[in-house]
Amino acid sequence: MTELSLVIAIHNEEQNIQPLIQNIQQFLENKISYEVIFVDDGSTDRTASMVRRYGNQHVILIELRKNVGQSAALQAGIDQAKGQYIATMDGDLQNDAEDLPKMLDILKEEKCDFVVGIRKRRSDQFFTRKLPSRIANYIVRKVTRTNIIDNGCGIKMFRAEILKEMQLYGEKHRFLASFIAMEGATYRQIEVKHHPRIHGKSKYGINRTLKVIADLLLINFSRKFGQKPMYLFGSAGFISFLAGFIILFYLLIQKILGLNIWGRPILILGVLFIFIGIHLISTGLILDTLIRGIYMRDNIKPYKIKKISRISSEQ
Repeated sequence: MTELSLVIAIHNEEQNIQPLIQNIQQFLENKISYEVIFVDDGSTDRTASMVRRYGNQHVILIELRKNVGQSAALQAGIDQAKGQYIATMDGDLQNDAEDLPKMLDILKEEKCDFVVGIRKRRSDQFFTRKLPSRIANYIVRKVTRTNIIDNGCGIKMFRAEILKEMQLYGEKHRFLASFIAMEGATYRQIEVKHHPRIHGKSKYGINRTLKVIADLLLINFSRKFGQKPMYLFGSAGFISFLAGFIILFYLLIQKILGLNIWGRPILILGVLFIFIGIHLISTGLILDTLIRGIYMRDNIKPYKIKKISRISSEQ
């Protein structure tokens, strides 16, 4: 029986494949029974061919028909995983496979449901990556009432039965640890290595902030009453609501100072922005709930597989 399934979603990472496979082999080979499931998320470079070239008997390559995003790509790998435990890891060489055996030991010895990494010495730029991540993690902890320190850390490990109960779509992978913890799962957090990106281009940026806010609204709503439409309506609604709030706050200050604000067009504009924001956010929540219901009812997969290759059979 396969003990560990390592699922890695990759998109245009051709230069990272060889050292990534070597890193995994260095720390897992002859230590545990494992499989590595690479999910090629619609790459436009030689990523898939590099997996075939450098893969070994442990490697499975899933090629998706088009780019569907990291959450859906990870779901494709999780659906194919056969291991007792399932780990996720980024394909950009910033995570280190050396941390996987430690996580596996914790799951076995402490009988918890999952282990999540904490990037203590994070090798990223402060203003574009570290600062937005810290703000987002703080907000997530407050909204979800969990204590996951680093939701954005790509290296995590779960008991298979816990992870396979979840369904990833949209960008749900960002809060996977917190979402599972909200369902009552037990967990441990450990410090893990984090290396600077050498090859390829980062898929993340400061533009994640509005998506994080929209995702948090969706998670909180789903927990009480229960894909991507929320990103459009939620982000636009938040911007509109914030604009209205700023306008009305400005008018409030003027009113306190004794100025007349009644009948001014800017007052009507501020109120309008507030109502538009509430309407857009509500619409996004309703649409996302409907879409989630469709996925759950009809068991629709958020991905389409073009080909599954077991590397050992091709070499």
